[in-house]
Amino acid sequence: MSATTLPPYKTEFLQAAINGGVLKFGSFELKSKRISPYFFNAGEFYRADLLRALSTAYAKTIIEANSSSSLEFDILFGPAYKGIPIATATVDKLADLNPEKYGKVCYSFDRKEAKDHGEGGNIVGAPLKGKRVLIVDDVVSAGTAKREAIDKIRKEGGIVVGIVVALDRMEKLPAPNGDDDTPMPSAIGEIRKEYGIPVLSILTLNDIISGLKGNILDEDIRQMEQYRAKYKASS
Repeated sequence: MSATTLPPYKTEFLQAAINGGVLKFGSFELKSKRISPYFFNAGEFYRADLLRALSTAYAKTIIEANSSSSLEFDILFGPAYKGIPIATATVDKLADLNPEKYGKVCYSFDRKEAKDHGEGGNIVGAPLKGKRVLIVDDVVSAGTAKREAIDKIRKEGGIVVGIVVALDRMEKLPAPNGDDDTPMPSAIGEIRKEYGIPVLSILTLNDIISGLKGNILDEDIRQMEQYRAKYKASS
């Protein structure tokens, strides 16, 4: 791949996503019932080399954000289920890349159902009370799961400072009237506005299109460009 327009860590992540079958091209029906020409499934990062590529990309995205906007945090929080391996692997990679700064960073994740025996509770890992918490997860779809995670963290006394996901589809929410021509914000844009926190991504749809031109079928690129034009979010 010769995706020279992207930073190396994004190029490497994009290549790993394709090699591992995480990023596919074709025709896929989404939860929104839209037919997408591409599909990204972070659950496919289950092989060791792919998990390493995933954690490296998250870690470098976080380090870059920290250097440019002082995104300070104490805990990485991975919402169940896909967020759990992301949080644990990324904590390890952060400590590996910069042990002085991130060697004491912790992780936590939630249970789908509260445990009623042993230590009990909804949270596994580092206690959240009084801590700055950065949520890491695969994608934002409607935003419902992220709102639930924020609510859980706040109920435990944690302070949510941001969210990092693997992919921003840059896609608008469905309009209440069902009209695809109605301008609408993205789920990510709504969360930024509602909570006043940064929502960062390793890749965007723009990154995929620019990074893969000349490396996949022209027809796949054309279909993604058409999809972007039809469903691009207003914010």
